[in-house]
Amino acid sequence: MDTIFYVVGGVVGLFVLLQVWMRVKTRFKKGKPVPELTGKYAKALQSGKPALFYFYTDSCAACRPMTPIIDKYRKKNRNVFKIDARQEIELVRKFGVMGTPSMVLVADGIIKEFLVGPQPEEKIAAYID
Repeated sequence: MDTIFYVVGGVVGLFVLLQVWMRVKTRFKKGKPVPELTGKYAKALQSGKPALFYFYTDSCAACRPMTPIIDKYRKKNRNVFKIDARQEIELVRKFGVMGTPSMVLVADGIIKEFLVGPQPEEKIAAYID
């Protein structure tokens, strides 16, 4: 019985450490220059306006409530990008996205904010507006 307790405790501990490490690593990305992008993403950054990159996957349960919110803002703002992490692996690697949902706010060629996990609509709206 003690062995099971230690194994479960170890797995839970590793999961918590992974979550903490992921959040700490994203904080170090703030203030860094945006990786070199191509296509529509590069054009958006050249416009000088802030851009929001939303990374998701279809199988992500935490993404499901956020995706309609992002879709709503994409209709209003051309610099809001919804990126399927499974389809655009190169872009995911360039930004260093480690989990979904993730949002990266970019302005003036600098990463201003890097958020991991579900976010309330009010917070998303504050970054977009």
